This record gives sequence, C-alpha cells and structure tokens, in this order.
Amino acid sequence: MTSSRQHNSGPESDGPEVPEPSHAERARTLVYLQQTGSLSTLSRKQPGWPFGSVMPYGLDAQGQPVFLISTMAMHTQNLLGDPRASLLVTPPESRTDPLGAARVTLMGSVTKVPKAENAQIRTCYLERHANASYWVDYQDFGFFRMAITEMYFVGGFGSMGWVTPADYVAASVDPLADEASNLIHELNTQQAETLLALARTLGHVEAKQATVTALDRLGFHLRFTTPDRMQGGRVAFPAPVRNELEVRASLAGLADQVKAGLPILHSL
Repeated sequence: MTSSRQHNSGPESDGPEVPEPSHAERARTLVYLQQTGSLSTLSRKQPGWPFGSVMPYGLDAQGQPVFLISTMAMHTQNLLGDPRASLLVTPPESRTDPLGAARVTLMGSVTKVPKAENAQIRTCYLERHANASYWVDYQDFGFFRMAITEMYFVGGFGSMGWVTPADYVAASVDPLADEASNLIHELNTQQAETLLALARTLGHVEAKQATVTALDRLGFHLRFTTPDRMQGGRVAFPAPVRNELEVRASLAGLADQVKAGLPILHSL
C-alpha cells in the first residue's frame, strides 16, 4: 500500500474529502512525462559515496526506467560493481519552484537487459530518444533496466509518501498528462476572471489573483494572492474528466454553480 501524509494550508474542514489522484498515479504520470533524471550510483573509486549523473531514460511496459549507457561511463562501471541506484525525476517547473513542484525518487537494482528483450526495449527507448539511434548500435553501449524496489513521491508542500512497486505498476498515467501544461496556460490566460470569482466565492473575498498550478482528471490546484499573503487549495471537478473538452465544460459548470450559489467541493 502507498503510505502518505498530506497537510492543508487552511483550517481543517468537516466536509467531504476532495478527491485527488494517489501518489502512485501522480508518480507514474510524472515519470511518464519526463525523459531525463538524475541517476545516483555507488562509487567504485570512493566506496560508499553516491555518484550523480544526468541520465536520459525510457520506460518498459511496467513503467520501469531503461537506460542506454556505455561501458566506458563511470556510472556503468559503478553499476557493474553494485547495481543499487536511485533516479530522481523532476518536472520543468522545479527550476522556478523547486520545493513546491512535484518530484519522485525511484530506488532499485539496475542490471543489463537480457538479449531476448533488447528489440522491445530498443523500440520503446528510441520512441522517447530518437537521437540515440546514432549510437544505439555501438558495441560499447547496452540497455540497462531499473527493477524498482521502492519509490518516494513528493507532491509539493505537505504532500509526500512512499509508493510500492505494485501500486506504481497498477497505476495509470493521468488521461490529461499530455495536455495539462497547455490547458493550465489556457485557463490562466483565458479564464482568469472565472478563477478569481471561484476563489472569492469559496471564502477568499480579498483575493486579487487566482491561477491554476496543477491539473488532473479529478480537479485542479488553485493558488491565489490576497493583500497580505499567498494561499492555495484544491477544487474538484463535478465528475472525472478525460480530455480538454471535458475540462472546459467542467470549468463552465463550476462557474454556473458559483453564479447559482451552489456548493463546490473544495479544500481552500
């Protein structure tokens, strides 16, 4: 089971819990969306010390990272001596909000992919890293895979927990994963007044600006500023969504609920 803890920025609510994807779902989605992480291996030159490397990765059918690495690389030599390693995956927004952005650390054993699986792994890797076709057939390069032992997901301030391999493999990538970034930009630029009205109606009458910071099939995280501070919370969609059309329709539905004075499931 996934173990986690979450804290809300505001006072505790006696109302129903706001639905949110599990840590396993969010970890699976984050790993799917990114293509490069920071690989830490155990140094052969300095035993016991971690050695960090920038590492492009592909994903096998179970979502486990696969690497195309050279036997001459220091991290490969380290792995041949001790296969234990970790891979830290972060999103682009971590450059501007490193502690507020989601991230996940995958831990496991990294070993060479059996020859019988090379063709399948090659295909999935080159789908994500087409330029690797220039060196994929070099004799000193080979595919290695991380057999995940455990992972630790951090969703931002106050949201974190361990994720088991079974929960991770069983989880699905969020259906909005490939569209979320553009949708967030669209909502923040084209629906700014609706978002502000939503924040004010949900109890923050002094809000001056409201923006969506994260979006998934069950709802979105809303960050808003008041004259003296910045706050955030989560708003649930009336029903799970599967695509951008349903996101727009759900936001319009929330706006209608606001105008009608109807309650909205939220934690702000």
